[in-house]
Amino acid sequence: MSINLRTVYAFAREMYPKNSKELIQYGTAGFRGKAEFLDSVMFRMGVLATLRSRYREGAVIGVMITASHNPEPDNGVKLIDPKGEMLESSWEKIATDLVNVSDQELEQHVAKIIKDNQIDVTSSSHVYVGMDNRYHSPRLLKAVADGVIALKGNVREFGIVTTPMMHYFVVAANTKEAYGKPTEENYYEKLITAFEKLRNDRNENGNYRNSLIFDGANGVGARKMLQFIKRMHNNSLCVTVINQGIGNGKINEECGADHVKVQQRPPISMPAVEPYTRCVSVDGDADRVVYFYTDKEGQFNLLDGDRIATLVAGYLMDLIKSCEIDLRIGLVQTAYANGASTDYIVNELKVPVSCVPTGVKHLHHKALEYDVGIYFEANGHGTIVFSDNAKSIIAEAAKTNDNAKTLLLIIDLINETVGDAISDMLLVETILNHKGWDVADWSSAYKDLPNQQLKISVQDRNVIKTTDAERVCVEPKGLQEEINKVVSNYKRGRAFVRPSGTEDVVRVYAEAATKEDVQQLSYEVGLLVQRLAGGVGPELVNPSNAHL
Repeated sequence: MSINLRTVYAFAREMYPKNSKELIQYGTAGFRGKAEFLDSVMFRMGVLATLRSRYREGAVIGVMITASHNPEPDNGVKLIDPKGEMLESSWEKIATDLVNVSDQELEQHVAKIIKDNQIDVTSSSHVYVGMDNRYHSPRLLKAVADGVIALKGNVREFGIVTTPMMHYFVVAANTKEAYGKPTEENYYEKLITAFEKLRNDRNENGNYRNSLIFDGANGVGARKMLQFIKRMHNNSLCVTVINQGIGNGKINEECGADHVKVQQRPPISMPAVEPYTRCVSVDGDADRVVYFYTDKEGQFNLLDGDRIATLVAGYLMDLIKSCEIDLRIGLVQTAYANGASTDYIVNELKVPVSCVPTGVKHLHHKALEYDVGIYFEANGHGTIVFSDNAKSIIAEAAKTNDNAKTLLLIIDLINETVGDAISDMLLVETILNHKGWDVADWSSAYKDLPNQQLKISVQDRNVIKTTDAERVCVEPKGLQEEINKVVSNYKRGRAFVRPSGTEDVVRVYAEAATKEDVQQLSYEVGLLVQRLAGGVGPELVNPSNAHL
């Protein structure tokens, strides 16, 4: 098989010319931006995925077209490595360089990637491509497929799928179906079978009721949840799906996990429900999940990724002890984790906690250091990974211990490859049912510190440099010292700033003992960012003057 790199240039010039001179970076979420500027990016990522597959000796590489929790006009793309993990970080720079060269330089640049990485371009290459349900995704998927075809790679298109499904398909293919079959039907079957065996026809228990509201963010998660419901038996989980993407609803607009988490309020289209009804929100590509409910006073209550992590950690600790096996459990968080959750994990559950920078690849990598690694970002993105050693110990114990058999089913229920909103939701439902808990029982484990997030628009987000898992700002000089002074004025105060991975904003996180304190603290830190890091407005409103 001969490859003519001139074909790459011809495709680019005729069909996918580069129409933006703005630098675009491959960040924690891949490439993101306005859809109208992404055609050339998608084509080049098809080319890169083909090269990456050849570099990895023909292993399947995944390409997911999605902008996740971003607004509907945006889109994006990320590559999935053979074990279902994010693209290797050294290749992130290769990706960034490739999408930023001119059309005229493209052929020569692809030749350089091939030479520098000693890629055999005559070897086989396999790329899986999926997309979310944004109206521009089909056009962008064709661009990726054409990038693969330009280098004579093999492409398999999965159409509209969640991001976690794409990770599942890649791992299933690369484990020669030991993890499962790379089909949508097998994905449903594996999760539902494990869930219903764990349920064992006991759909209610104690305070736990078999009723759930599911906010699909008008995204692909709504579609796939409806497919799950069709395939479940004996009403094993009674789910009402809202924000299904029908009619005028836009993806993530006033709905979805990010909206509920950041705005601290229910999504649009929320039906009237009884107090303490369990409600779930996922994001646009269904890799984040948060729970929420209203109490009898009508107060909104959030159960975010921290709450899910603590629920899962406590359950797995007890289950592993009952299996009479010795495994190292660890929980991985980011600086966004609520301080109260960290205190509870360390002091009550006695589980070791590690803190890493924001971004699922950092959490996943750290979790792999444990026999059982639990990781969740506060935004609801996370999963649990089990080492091969842990799996073999559990499988051996299962020969004589029924609790170990339960643990094997739990492993089947979990999508270990990446955060999976629906898989994580089914796990939470399993644990709550086992414990006989409603949301009030779950909430009572510990009391969250009031917290707030702000986005501060800046000229260039790269002026902010951080260290210590993003908890300390080292540039601009003097900003961290000013933040420390402000924080010291508030009981249980904590705050940090970090650059966004996708847009020119600086993210501010603050927590303190009272709601009033946290509003004032976040305002004061926001002002510091505007003053010292090139803020471009709008002007922040002082919360202490808001009532005037």
